Amino acid sequence: MPGRESDRLRTSDVAKRAGCSVQQVRNLEQAGVLPPATRTTNGYRVHGEIHVHSAIAYRELAAGTGPAEAKKILRAVHRGHLSDVLSQLDGAHARIDAERAELRRAKAAAHAIADEPIADVRPSDSMNISELAAALGVRTSTLRHWDAEGLAVPVRDPARATRRYLPPHVRDARIVHQLRQAGYRIESLRALMPELRSGRRFPDVDAALAARDTSIEKRSRALLTGAAALHELLARRATNDDQ
Repeated sequence: MPGRESDRLRTSDVAKRAGCSVQQVRNLEQAGVLPPATRTTNGYRVHGEIHVHSAIAYRELAAGTGPAEAKKILRAVHRGHLSDVLSQLDGAHARIDAERAELRRAKAAAHAIADEPIADVRPSDSMNISELAAALGVRTSTLRHWDAEGLAVPVRDPARATRRYLPPHVRDARIVHQLRQAGYRIESLRALMPELRSGRRFPDVDAALAARDTSIEKRSRALLTGAAALHELLARRATNDDQ
């Protein structure tokens, strides 16, 4: 009900309870993440519990799905578009799940590929650039880029100016492909691939994939917490609407 102490919060009160700065509270209100505050006769903002819960929900959702997506979700809440809220939240969960599945494949593939034997190479085991691109599901331009960066360098046929990927080069390309999907940067791979070819530094790959795993888990937990805060916010809005 209007007039309750909890409905007459200063901007600094909201900031303190939501764990952000006063300026952030103002910015979130301006962005539509918080509903508009009421004003006193002398122009001071007056907030309520719904502003606190909105800010907390945004903070947690932003950690899970990113600030831009979190803002969209909170704006939909305050517009009363519940179907949009649920759809966007479902999408955030689906993206994290897809990342987790991709990371599992990257972990398994990176180790399996690194252990592949490359002795007894036969000419029939080689591929041209189009065949390898189709096998990996990437563009030929991607393979050319990896070649230029020294990540998966094929042999060349000077007479026909074509690239030929022998089994060691195919293995390199498959490792690069999986690690790129897992979030490894080109700069890091430039230093890592020579070591992987000589059978060293696989702990570095493990560490990078483990760090990616930790990041996904952290965002997933934040999204779970954000969903709980969002549920509380929706319940509070429904109560306010009924009054």
